[in-house]
Amino acid sequence: MSLSEDYATMDDLHPIDIVETLAEQHAWEFDRVTDDQIAMAVEGQWRTYSLTLAWSPQDETLRLLCTFEMEPPADKLSGLYDVLNRCNDMVWTGAFTWWEEQKLMVWRYGLVLSGGQTVGPEQVDRLIASAVMACERFYPAFQMVGWGDQTPAQAMKVAIAEAYGRA
Repeated sequence: MSLSEDYATMDDLHPIDIVETLAEQHAWEFDRVTDDQIAMAVEGQWRTYSLTLAWSPQDETLRLLCTFEMEPPADKLSGLYDVLNRCNDMVWTGAFTWWEEQKLMVWRYGLVLSGGQTVGPEQVDRLIASAVMACERFYPAFQMVGWGDQTPAQAMKVAIAEAYGRA
């Protein structure tokens, strides 16, 4: 049975309700922060990722943030920015950014559902899986530049192949 069959009889299901149901099905730890926001932890191969999904009715966008902590030495930040840009050149379903103040690497994506469009559980499941896979794929490159003696070009060699996590 597909994920959407579970929701076939429900009209106007809130996007965060779908996320919550998926989190329960996957046995992910989660906290329904507000009616329009949920935070959860998803275990990957390299680490546990913090995901936040928020629904913005004003601009009809389901926003996803997938974060993990990093505290690279200050002298490695230019290399981190370089490898971050190289990573973003290799992805189409979101983008990485570095939040210096919070010491977080962030994967961001916004799914626009304008004009009354709805999101299905398969879309949400894929959205979450794509975020975790991107973090899993590029995490070693960030580490090699931040704490190793690898150049961004050398570090990107480990990110050539797609990673497959457990999202």
